[in-house]
Amino acid sequence: MYKVKSRVGLTIRPFLILALMLFPLQLSATQLLKNDLLKLEVVELIDSIGKELSAKTNVNSYVIATNEHFPQGFNLVEYSKQYESNIAEPYVIYVFAPFATITKNTKARGRVGIIPSSNEVRALYDYDDVRDAGIDIVAIKDSNTDEDKFNIGVLQAYSVLADNIAKSKGVTLTKTIPDEMGTMVIILRILIYSGTAILLWIFVLRPFWLRKKNGKK
Repeated sequence: MYKVKSRVGLTIRPFLILALMLFPLQLSATQLLKNDLLKLEVVELIDSIGKELSAKTNVNSYVIATNEHFPQGFNLVEYSKQYESNIAEPYVIYVFAPFATITKNTKARGRVGIIPSSNEVRALYDYDDVRDAGIDIVAIKDSNTDEDKFNIGVLQAYSVLADNIAKSKGVTLTKTIPDEMGTMVIILRILIYSGTAILLWIFVLRPFWLRKKNGKK
């Protein structure tokens, strides 16, 4: 699955990695059918993109980000059917399963699935573009953790999927992120700085301020 292409590079500053680790995994977005991997900031961005896409195109886009260790040949389409009661047609589901077994002999792992509700929806996006947008990031060999690359890879692939569908429908989305790592890292940096500042205020600065206000050391 993880075939590296040269069109992207991945540079994530240590502060971004540290800040991402401060947030627990959460399932706050209607677009997330299952989330074992993604941080709050990424979940919120996916939710924002998905809602805009649905409003402008009437196509619903969902994400399954799972840490399940699926066996070789596991049917992702059948697996996704358990969530049918939580989704609305027309739809497309992006499945990211980095620990799924590809082949036992090579011990290769990592599968991506893009599951449309119909052939009409399938015609709205380029499968290879969406798949590669995430894989190109995850497959890069560098000092960043798999968790960080999973988060950015899923977000990038989902953004490309939404832009593909919007373009096919003749509309433009304002919430998506250009398929350029520099732009993505800048956007995530702003979000992470904001989140870190809030945590710093809640757990460090505010208690200190309250102690001083109340005349305590």
